[in-house]
Amino acid sequence: MVRDFNIAEKEEDISYYAGFIGSAYMIGRALTSVFWGVVADRYGRKPVILLGTSTVVIFNTIFGFSVNYWMAIISRFLLGFLNGLLGPIKAYACEILPQEYQALGLSAISTSWGIGLIVGPALGGFLAQPAEKFPSLVSPDSLFGRFPYLLPCLTISVFALLVTIGAIWLPETLHFHKNNELESADAHETTEEKDSNFMSLLKNWPLMSSIIVYCVFSLHDMAYTEIFSLWAESPKSLGGLGYTTAEVGTVLSITGVISTKIMC
Repeated sequence: MVRDFNIAEKEEDISYYAGFIGSAYMIGRALTSVFWGVVADRYGRKPVILLGTSTVVIFNTIFGFSVNYWMAIISRFLLGFLNGLLGPIKAYACEILPQEYQALGLSAISTSWGIGLIVGPALGGFLAQPAEKFPSLVSPDSLFGRFPYLLPCLTISVFALLVTIGAIWLPETLHFHKNNELESADAHETTEEKDSNFMSLLKNWPLMSSIIVYCVFSLHDMAYTEIFSLWAESPKSLGGLGYTTAEVGTVLSITGVISTKIMC
């Protein structure tokens, strides 16, 4: 995709520009994840879940229509910025299930992530550039011919739309307690008390160690997905493997299967 944008002066610079597109989504998520957690605690899990899936429908489709580098970066950034699904979904799983099944519910979320690692790369690898892969079915002058990366994005957006419609019937698990004394106490909470609560979180070693482990795992996960794809797709003359997009998608799907089995 970056190669098609013609923003890189040399072929070996493509990975540099592609890295910004890959990181734009996570930068957006990092900036607002805590905020969406607060919103979910105050107004409910369901609104945040619906907003997150709707965001996928809108901005993932826009990403497929990207005609230049900056449009791709902005759409990916906004996709992450407005998507606060992960935390509220975990809270939702704990609240909707009895205590003895909460671990199973959280593992189901991890398993769904693994399934995404199987299906996502496969869709991207096999459906991108359809006019080149399926010339008898897709004309270069057609919509998918003019936007070669729209088909996989649109496929995911349609699935996200179905999920959004289904989520409308999800029961809300956050119970609102209209206790005047509690509301009054919250309204008069001092800045010192808020700072004290924040410092107590930083001093909570079990919590912080879990966060650190999660950060390391996320770093490894994203680094592998991004760096391997660039290395595999790069030409052999530059030290790459010279894989096609379909071959890259196949390899990532196989590793996704292994990850899912481990999570299960």
